[in-house]
Amino acid sequence: MPNLNSLTNQLFDRREAMRPTARTWVKHSIFLLTALFTVTIAGVLEPFGFIPIFPDADPQTWTEILQFFGSFPIHYSHLIFDAVHGLATDFTTLKHGLSFSLSLLAILTAHEAGHYVACRLYGVDATLPYFIPLPPLIGPAGTLGAFIKIVSPLPSRRATFDNGVAGPIAGFIALIPVAVIGLLTMRQPPTAAASADQVGIYFSHPLLIQFLAKFFAVNPDFEKFNPFLAAAWIGLLVTSLNLIPSGQLDGGHAVYALFGEKVHRLAGKIAFVVMVLLSICGWFLYNSPSGLLFTILLGVMLKVRHPEPFDDAPLNVPRKLIAVLTLVIFILCFVPFPIQVR
Repeated sequence: MPNLNSLTNQLFDRREAMRPTARTWVKHSIFLLTALFTVTIAGVLEPFGFIPIFPDADPQTWTEILQFFGSFPIHYSHLIFDAVHGLATDFTTLKHGLSFSLSLLAILTAHEAGHYVACRLYGVDATLPYFIPLPPLIGPAGTLGAFIKIVSPLPSRRATFDNGVAGPIAGFIALIPVAVIGLLTMRQPPTAAASADQVGIYFSHPLLIQFLAKFFAVNPDFEKFNPFLAAAWIGLLVTSLNLIPSGQLDGGHAVYALFGEKVHRLAGKIAFVVMVLLSICGWFLYNSPSGLLFTILLGVMLKVRHPEPFDDAPLNVPRKLIAVLTLVIFILCFVPFPIQVR
């Protein structure tokens, strides 16, 4: 006779998830279109575009820095106006901005679609993706990403695992062709010399970019960014961040489903300590505070309790193999010091 957990799991598996209404589609479309606007502007501004964000003479002394920030609202308004004007009047600028925004939003959409489809397959109620627009420069990419909100319990460890890994795998698959296009459309140097020794902000390439660059015999360090490579780089960063085994991040879901609550809690603490150490090293070695935001996020994740599924049955062998694949994806995406100041 089947146990109560098994019957509960079967009941949820057969349940049909809620369907979005016309009003819901309109609301989420507005978020998406707003994000498209802000990400397109960000795509033509430095560091991902070609419009400089600082005055011709960068502020050097503390007095100049304070003067710059004092006049920043006016400078920012002119900067955004120039970017919008360029997008509206120059096809090359528009092409560059849309190449970045459409590529990045396609990667984010694939990621969230993976979660959404997994929820529907298990009859779990979830919202459509919320895209989070941010003013360019406030959010360097013009967005804080996207998320779906799960509004009913996950019925089993199997459902928890599938939902956790579906997003990163789908997003990773979507970003591969974007990365390939980015590498194949790079401007190559006239000589074999690289520009990695130039002073300024340097973006470290994940292993995936390095492997693809070797395969196609291109030098990813020569060009700071083109729109496709920039979108793929951000997609890889987002994927690696989501796969950190902490809290209700995607990696946290996977670890909880694989090993249970105790290991999940321990993994979150270890991830937090490691990120603190990486942040300190990044600050002293590369003058880069980029790890600080990740540390804060993981600190918050430690306070978030993972919901318990109804069915606590362990995962089968195929899902354990998918877990290994997901770990490989994390290794290909993760960079310990993504942004370096040289």
